[in-house]
Amino acid sequence: MDNRLLDRHAEALALFTDRVHAVRPEQWDAPTPCAEWSVRDLVNHVASEQFWVPPLVGEGRTIADVGDAFDGDVLGEHPAVTWDRAASAAKAAFREPGALDRTVTLSYGESTVAAYCSQMVADMAVHAWDLSRGIGADETLPDELVGFTVREVSPYATELVGSGLFGPAVQPPAGADAQTELLCLLGRRP
Repeated sequence: MDNRLLDRHAEALALFTDRVHAVRPEQWDAPTPCAEWSVRDLVNHVASEQFWVPPLVGEGRTIADVGDAFDGDVLGEHPAVTWDRAASAAKAAFREPGALDRTVTLSYGESTVAAYCSQMVADMAVHAWDLSRGIGADETLPDELVGFTVREVSPYATELVGSGLFGPAVQPPAGADAQTELLCLLGRRP
C-alpha cells in the first residue's frame, strides 16, 4: 500500500504542478468552481496544505506548535515557485522512511500519516480539476487517481459539504464516466 499511496501522491502533485505552471498572469484572479475562490485563492489553499506536511509529519509538531504560520497568502510574488517549494517539501516529508506509519494530530484529531496522505491526494486531485476549469486547461484526471479518490472520499463525502469547499452531491448524467461521478459526488458540475 505504501508505494501505491506514494505513487498516487506523486501523481497528484505532478498533475497540480502542471496546472499551476499553466496559469497565465492574467488568470490568477479568474473564478474557479470553488465558491468565492479565484485561481490564486485555490492555489494558495493547496500550497498552504502542502506547507503543513513537513512540520506535522517530518518534525512531529502539532497544529498549535505551527500556529498561524500558513494562514493568509503564502504564495507571495511568485506563486508557481512557491507552489514548487511547497510540493517538494510535502513529497519529501511523506517519503521519509517510516513516515506513513506515524501518527499526526490534525484539526479533527489524531490520524495515521497514511490516512492524512490519502486525504491530501484526494484534495489535490479534485482541486486539479477545479484549477483546470478555472484556467481552461485539460480537465481530464488520470484514471488511477480518479479511482483512488473515489475510494478515499466516498465514505465521508457528505461530511465535506460542511467544510464549504465542496457542495452537495449532484446527480450525474446517465452513463457518466468515473471522473464525472466523482466530481458530481463532490458537488461539481462537470
